Amino acid sequence: MHESEIETEEHAARYDRWFRNKVAASLADPGPGTPHGEVMARIDAIIEEAERKQQT
Repeated sequence: MHESEIETEEHAARYDRWFRNKVAASLADPGPGTPHGEVMARIDAIIEEAERKQQT
């Protein structure tokens, strides 16, 4: 096994742990969720701003 493969496997394992912890924390959060429409509106605004910046 090459050193780069070990780094990749270690990185993948760290990311997997981080992701699983984030999901678990989100599922355990008793607060209200964010409605899909609100999330999409925020993302659309971010995309539009990025496109404007790219054009100038």
